[in-house]
Amino acid sequence: MESKRSGPFRLTPWFSPRPWGRLDLRPWYSETGTTEPVGEAWLTGAQCVVETGALKGQTLAQAAAEEFGGAEFPLLVKLLFPREKLSVQVHPDDAMARAMGQPRGKTECWYVLEAKAGATIALGLGEGVTAEAVRSAIAEGTLEELLEWVPVEAGEMVFVDAGTVHAIGPGVVLLETQQTSDATFRLYDYGRGRELHLEQGLRAMKMRTAAGKVRPRAMDGFVRLIEQKYFVVDRYDVAAGGEADVPVNGAGCVVGLRGEAVVKCEGCEEVELPMGRAVVVPASVGEVRVKSGAGASFVRCFAPAGI
Repeated sequence: MESKRSGPFRLTPWFSPRPWGRLDLRPWYSETGTTEPVGEAWLTGAQCVVETGALKGQTLAQAAAEEFGGAEFPLLVKLLFPREKLSVQVHPDDAMARAMGQPRGKTECWYVLEAKAGATIALGLGEGVTAEAVRSAIAEGTLEELLEWVPVEAGEMVFVDAGTVHAIGPGVVLLETQQTSDATFRLYDYGRGRELHLEQGLRAMKMRTAAGKVRPRAMDGFVRLIEQKYFVVDRYDVAAGGEADVPVNGAGCVVGLRGEAVVKCEGCEEVELPMGRAVVVPASVGEVRVKSGAGASFVRCFAPAGI
């Protein structure tokens, strides 16, 4: 069925309270609508509401059904704000998720937007660690000692392959791009008392994966941060008064990181792109032009066509 041409549209973030989150999310957001600590701002969650254009008032789930041929939007893009360590967890791959009756697994990546000195993430298991050692360490409260803790700095991209045991430390702000899935198995939570998913997590866990830091690549007018089967993430830096042509070769969006800009396309209304907000580019549009006033940075996140 041919999509109706509605033009790019901006979404209202959905704020998810988490015990490890922050009360103050500035400069990204001045208000969250809750007095609880917020750990995640979902920029393209199914429940996010369209706030511009012909689809205004619809949820992304409703808009995607119309604009992407009846399918859901394939990427969940978030900002993460850990004040404390996140739980040690693992996500299933597509095969395991489908065996459980879910549509897909959860492969993701983290683009480090802010990082205090000494900030680290846990990415995978140490050399020689076995599944039985992981089980024993969980029971003994020592799982952190078996993980590979990696220092991170602002501007780095980290690939988190499905099956990778991982955790995020405090002192960072991350832009997470992932398959649209909430399939998460919590292995260890520092005694916080939340539910663990030990048996499922051990089945999903892989001793070695492709997870790791990704070296950026300079392209024609942008920087390719990561290119994987499920997603591509690129960074654009636009000088004051400048503009960039941004093709979106699949279901995708642009997310403001710094400054302010407007998103335009032929025959469409302009949409403002502030920092910390996502503008979805419908399949019928395909390419947008982003124009900056005083200078801006943004990322393009899209799921390659055909996945």
